[in-house]
Amino acid sequence: MITNIDRSELLSLIDDGALVLDVLPQEEYESGHIPGAVNLPLRSLDTHAVASMAKGKPVVVY
Repeated sequence: MITNIDRSELLSLIDDGALVLDVLPQEEYESGHIPGAVNLPLRSLDTHAVASMAKGKPVVVY
């Protein structure tokens, strides 16, 4: 399910162990990202990559 969230909801999800996934290109990720975010450029996002993510935890994509 896709849901838009605000900053306070993001912080709450992070506190609860959510995976934060940054889909920007590597260069943009390196210039700044949410602390703890994992970089997986959108062009690399495929079924295999999604299957390896933690099951049962929310995934926040930005």
